[in-house]
This record gives sequence, C-alpha cells and structure tokens, in this order.
Amino acid sequence: MAETMRTGRCLCGSVRFAAEPRKPHIAACHCSMCRRWASGPFMAVHCRNVRFESDRHVRRFRSSDWAERGFCDRCGSTLFYHMLGSDQYGMAAGLFDDLSGLQFALQLYIDHKPDFYAFAQQTRTLTEADIVARNPGSK
Repeated sequence: MAETMRTGRCLCGSVRFAAEPRKPHIAACHCSMCRRWASGPFMAVHCRNVRFESDRHVRRFRSSDWAERGFCDRCGSTLFYHMLGSDQYGMAAGLFDDLSGLQFALQLYIDHKPDFYAFAQQTRTLTEADIVARNPGSK
C-alpha cells in the first residue's frame, strides 16, 4: 500500500518536489552506471506521482533505451532514475526532507557490488540475471 506524499529538494533548493513512495523502502543499486553517477551505490526511494515545483533546473540524461536520470543544473545534485513511459521514479533518498519510517530493504545488481564496501543490514538482493528475467528489455 502506498504512503502519503513526501517532499524533498536538491542541495541548493532550486529543485523541489513532492512524491508518493510506493513502499516505505530504500533500495541501493550497485550497477556500474549508478556507481559512476553517484560515486557509490545509488540509494533511492521508488516513487510515483512525482511532481516538481518547477522543472526549470531539472536536466534529464537518457542513460539507456528504457530509462533516464535527472540532476539539478545548478548544484549538480543527483535527483532521480526514471523508467521511460511510466510513472516510476527512483528518487535519490538523500533529497527527502523526512526519512523517518523508511527502511533499507533491497539491493539491486548485487553481483556488481565492488568488494570495498558492504552494508550491515540484511536486505533482499537481486542479481543482474534476476533483474533481466523480470524486465527482458533492461539489459
């Protein structure tokens, strides 16, 4: 069941948004694109009904045939991972004004995680093969 709307903003405050988390969960993606983009795992809250106060400073980069990534053009904050043609956004967890009640629950591309870090929490994990099996167009 979905939560109520949560608000957030980038580092400089030029991008402000409201979004509805699909679950009270935070996921970490260890794929090479996310690690290059976020300089580590990309920590996200999977959301729908994302509404930007203004998209004037939101820049979008199409990183694959099926998704785009967003960032603030003023401060460079990582904003989101968005599945094209859907209302599904992975909003960067650190942007939210209130993180209370959210739990670290999922790690994606666990087989791509480098050896130099590990999380203490036990989470559900998915490998690249698991993800491709669920979304054949995502490889």
